[in-house]
Amino acid sequence: MSMPTHVSPFAIAAPEILVFSMACVVLVVDLFLSDRSRFISYLLAQLTLVGAFVLTLSGMSDASVHVFHGMFVRDPMADVLKLAIFAAVFIAFVYSREYLGERGLFRGEYYVLGLLGTCGMMVMVSASSFLTLYLGLELLSLNLYALVAFNRDSPLSTEAAMKYFVLGAIASGMLLFGLSMLYGATGSLEMGAVHAAIAKLTPNHIVLVFGLVFVVVGLAFKVGAVPFHMWIPDVYHGAPTPVVVYIGTAPKIAAFAMIMRLLVGGLGGLSVSWQGMLIILAVLSMGLGNLVAIAQTNIKRMLAYSTISHMGFFLLGILSATKNGYGSSMFYVLVYALMSLGAFGVVILLSRQGFESDRLEDFRGLGQRSPWAALLMLLLMFSMAGVPPTLGFYAKLLVIQSLVQQGLIWLAIVSVLMAVIGAYYYLRIVKLMYFDEPVAAPAVEAHSDMRAVLSLNAIAVIALIPWVGSLIDLCREAIRAIS
Repeated sequence: MSMPTHVSPFAIAAPEILVFSMACVVLVVDLFLSDRSRFISYLLAQLTLVGAFVLTLSGMSDASVHVFHGMFVRDPMADVLKLAIFAAVFIAFVYSREYLGERGLFRGEYYVLGLLGTCGMMVMVSASSFLTLYLGLELLSLNLYALVAFNRDSPLSTEAAMKYFVLGAIASGMLLFGLSMLYGATGSLEMGAVHAAIAKLTPNHIVLVFGLVFVVVGLAFKVGAVPFHMWIPDVYHGAPTPVVVYIGTAPKIAAFAMIMRLLVGGLGGLSVSWQGMLIILAVLSMGLGNLVAIAQTNIKRMLAYSTISHMGFFLLGILSATKNGYGSSMFYVLVYALMSLGAFGVVILLSRQGFESDRLEDFRGLGQRSPWAALLMLLLMFSMAGVPPTLGFYAKLLVIQSLVQQGLIWLAIVSVLMAVIGAYYYLRIVKLMYFDEPVAAPAVEAHSDMRAVLSLNAIAVIALIPWVGSLIDLCREAIRAIS
């Protein structure tokens, strides 16, 4: 749909403009703040996210509007995903404040990098051109590299950032090379034009196939699918926990948008080719992620391998190459972000100055030390394991259902078996909390805002059940415009 003449392109991109401008404002304002008044930077960042949320919500419509010469699109999928990204980053910032303050890391740079990364995610979500997509991806990635190394005094963080940067640069190069080959074969950078050009070419066109392979490799790295997963455990383990909350949630939502824009919106005509690739990535991710997670003794590394397995499940809906499957994957990634926020939020809640609650042993007897924190973690672990009637159960059920509808019964059986294996290490956390003797650990204390948001976050995996049908319908309607 073409843009109405009375709508300014800058009005369509108003949320992006607001977030980027405020990131610059926070950067400048923070220079003049003392350590005692650093809370102002945090407050400005949160107000920016609220303002962007309101702007996006007020401009929502069923129409797809292309602006800036077809490089930027605002459609229902973009609006829904942006709202989810704002909410995820807002919650991540709430969880981070007390943790960073206790460790002398409460600086405005964290929120500047977070806002700039959010802007990159927004550009990715609304990209309708290879150029826009890559610019958004690099804006996000460069800020994530800096965030991982945010604790400059930690050798572990520095090592993780270096690994992430080197591997990320290689993956970005592969993606860019693949996009350049697709441009050479189709003569266009715009997604819709690429889709139309591919329809006129033979599916086994050698340049298209090579370009597709490089694109899928780049995408697999960004979502952390096996065998391009090697950065995830080290980054999750080495980065400060608030940074892990950020990296492990909102960017996954943006990665879904990137896959939809590229593979479905641009390369939908090659679905037969990329479907086989995604099957291999999904099976390997579910298998290795779940099996290696069992052997972990550090909860951040365990959740890292859990992320890999969840990305395998998430890819199941995409590879079905149907509207129902795309909607199921969108619902899955949103539910995953909610669960991951809560799980890392509990880890932050239990952490104190000089004490990182990142070992599984630290959860021993939590049911006696802090019954409320243990209950929240129990709900989140049950949801991640896919135990009914949590949101995690419905998310897994939907993607498996999309496979069955496409006749991929063997893949559905494999995914169910992997889910059963994955349940073991989630339920092990529950066993440690309720059936083991308590360990000596600091009292569980937190600011009221942290407790309130974390409680709502965890309870949501149960409380939203009455509206699960509406949420699923919202996801399916949101992807209709590009599928």
